[in-house]
Amino acid sequence: MASQVAEAHPQVIALPRAARLKFSWTWLGVVPFFAFVIVFLILPSSALFIGALQDAEGNFTLKNIAGLFTPYVLEAYSLSIRVSLVTALAGGVFGFLMAYAITLGRLPRVLGSGLLIFSGLAANFGGVPLAFSFIATVGRTGFITAFLATALGINLYDIGFNLYSFVGLCLVYLYFQLPLMILVMTPAFNGLKREWREASENLGASSWQYWRHIGLPILMPSMLGMLLLLFGSAFGAYATAFALTGGTLNLVTIVIGAQIRGDVLNDPHLGYALVLGMVAVMGISITGYTILQRRSARWLK
Repeated sequence: MASQVAEAHPQVIALPRAARLKFSWTWLGVVPFFAFVIVFLILPSSALFIGALQDAEGNFTLKNIAGLFTPYVLEAYSLSIRVSLVTALAGGVFGFLMAYAITLGRLPRVLGSGLLIFSGLAANFGGVPLAFSFIATVGRTGFITAFLATALGINLYDIGFNLYSFVGLCLVYLYFQLPLMILVMTPAFNGLKREWREASENLGASSWQYWRHIGLPILMPSMLGMLLLLFGSAFGAYATAFALTGGTLNLVTIVIGAQIRGDVLNDPHLGYALVLGMVAVMGISITGYTILQRRSARWLK
C-alpha cells in the first residue's frame, strides 16, 4: 500500500526527506545570546564556584564555605540585608503612593509627566557620581549644609545627621530605589480596568471595599515582586557605598572587594565564597520577583 502511494504521489515521500536535509540559518539568531550567557554568566559562575572550594595552592577545601559563618562575615551580611530591607520598604511604600498620585490621584498632568521623566533618569543614576552628588550637597562641607549653618544657624551634623552612616547610606540608596518603584508601579496602576471599579460601585461597594477586595489583591503581586527587586538592587550595590563611606561600613560587597583586591584582607578564595552567598540571596530574590510578576500579568491582561 505504501509503495502504491509512493508511486502515485512521489512528492509525498520526497518533500519530508528534502525538508530533513535542508539546512536552516534561523538558529544563528540566538548564537550571540548563548555566547553572551556562556562567556559572561556560566564561565564566571563556574570559576567562582571552583575557586570557593580551593585554597591558595589549588587544593580542595571547605574552609572558605565555613568562613561564611564567622562573626565578621555574618555581620557583613546582616548589615547589607538591613540596608536592603529598609531601602526596599521605604522606597516601595513611598513609590507606591507616588505612582498612585500620578495615575489615579488626579495629579496635574505636567507634574506627573515631569516626575516620570525624573524617575527614569534617577533610577539609572548611581555609583561614584551619585555618592559625589550627595557629598557635595549634604556632606560636612556640602552647600546645603553650609547654607543651613550660615543662614539659619542649623548644623546638621551637630543634631545627629551623618551622611557617612547607616542612615546616610539608606538616604542615598533611596535616590534610585524610589524612582524605580514609581516606574514599575505606574503601569500596574494603569492596568487596573475601569470596568472593575464600575462593577464594584454598581454592587454597592465603597472605595475602601474596592481597594480591599479588588485593587490591592491585584496589585499585590506587582508590589511584592518590586520589593524583592529593590532588595536585590540595594544588596548588590558596591560603588555607591564604597565611594560614600570609604569602606567604613561593613557591607558584604565591600568585604568581597577587600578580600579579592585588598592589601590587608587578601583572601580571594574567601571572597569567591562570599560571592556565592550573594548569588544565592540574589537568586532567591529574582526567582520570587519572576513568579510574582507572572501572577500579576495574568490579572492585568
